Amino acid sequence: MNAKVLFFLLWPSATLAQGFAGLGTDIDGFANPQPNPEFSFPRDHGPHPDYRIEWWYVTANMTGPDGTDYGLQWTLFRSALEPTTRQGWSDPQIWLGHAAVTTPDAHFVAERYGRGGVGQAGVTAAPFAAWIDEWALQGDRFDQLSLTAGGRDFHYDVDLAATGPLIFQGQDGYSVKSAEGQASYYYSQPFYELSGAISLLDQDIPVTGQAWLDREWSSQPLGQDQTGWDWFSLSFDDGTKLMAFQLRQTDGAPFTSGTWITADGNATPLPHGAVEVTPQQSHQVSGHTVPVTWQVLVPDHGVDTTISAVNPDAWMATSIPYWEGPVRITGTHTGVGYLEMTGYDH
Repeated sequence: MNAKVLFFLLWPSATLAQGFAGLGTDIDGFANPQPNPEFSFPRDHGPHPDYRIEWWYVTANMTGPDGTDYGLQWTLFRSALEPTTRQGWSDPQIWLGHAAVTTPDAHFVAERYGRGGVGQAGVTAAPFAAWIDEWALQGDRFDQLSLTAGGRDFHYDVDLAATGPLIFQGQDGYSVKSAEGQASYYYSQPFYELSGAISLLDQDIPVTGQAWLDREWSSQPLGQDQTGWDWFSLSFDDGTKLMAFQLRQTDGAPFTSGTWITADGNATPLPHGAVEVTPQQSHQVSGHTVPVTWQVLVPDHGVDTTISAVNPDAWMATSIPYWEGPVRITGTHTGVGYLEMTGYDH
């Protein structure tokens, strides 16, 4: 679920006990997602400052000329200290950017911070632009975007062209995250074709592939007893796609959800219990034990797959660390995807 709220380190430390990264805190005057949302575009591609948290999130599986696999991540997070905006440094909107490139044997990561109200970071809906410093995801149309970012020893400059429709996750874009009813507004564009170049250690590499963009905003998306999540975006070779996540809880019973997406863009919500994700093999990275091989089952759609990390060491050593990287799919369905795992503290 695109787990892009790690910038909650900017909140008082007392909130961090209330669900992962403080995401179980009370609403405190912010807006709260409601069922039966009515989206309006291009407006909703832009920011929603009356909600506490929001993100614009791109992952991509790419291939170089010699067949080497690469993964790409870019995320812009917005965190509101108050449900308003102001000009200047007193603006309560705080921004954080993450960028990464993953290869089979290396993982490159960079992080940026920004403040709203001074032009350093922000999002506009039309024409669309999401930026922090010189990092930017932008384009005259949301289905034709360019993306550029980088850090020490890596950089990417790629174009994204959508070949299918937006997908509204959950029930028409209302994505429930717990049995208690915490929820977010959540839609995706999983049909981007990617072309461009990456640079690793000063070596330029042309790449092609497919990208997945997620948009999500809320004010209290998790329950206080939810400690982290495992999120999968899977693109099968037959053209179908699957978004699935489980939210781990202190009582040991995870909450699950997902969306089955046909090749032509029809979406079917998968309610709690319709997706089963089970860790198969774990790996030690940066002092943390994380599952890097999973079984993902969707019995109603005949899915019994094994999800394996391209690089088990794809640890995001950012302000609040997490694991995120490209995966490969085998079993009843084959393909590529991305996996994000948070809350693995040991």
